[in-house]
Amino acid sequence: MSLIPSLLSNRSTLLDPFSSDIWAPFGSNNEVSSFTNARVDWKETPEAHVFKADLPGLKKEEVKVEVEEGRVLQISGERRVEKEEKKEDEKWHRVERGRGKFLRKFWLPENAKVDEVKASMENGVLTVTIPKLPEKKPEVKVIEISG
Repeated sequence: MSLIPSLLSNRSTLLDPFSSDIWAPFGSNNEVSSFTNARVDWKETPEAHVFKADLPGLKKEEVKVEVEEGRVLQISGERRVEKEEKKEDEKWHRVERGRGKFLRKFWLPENAKVDEVKASMENGVLTVTIPKLPEKKPEVKVIEISG
């Protein structure tokens, strides 16, 4: 049984809100980056949709948050290789910290107020908050009973 609603089964994973696909390096070189696995949590509260992404070591200037095509949230950025002077008496034994570009996209539901998106970054965690439209309650028309 799929966790993805059948409504979304015809959409590409690019627009699938439940997609965990990582859209790894874009640009001309095909280098695969270990930083492309930027993980994002998506929580819906009664008031908003809240996205949290762990982006350790990045500054807010290195991250971009956009809404494209009306309802597609896009989070992208890049951790660049640190420029260091090579010293003869230094030797690298291991390099595990991720670097490279990342791009994540999420198809937002119709109740998202895309014109009121707010983003903040603290301690390497990006938080994107998108308020929700008020829930439409079905109108109830009272019918008078004659007789």
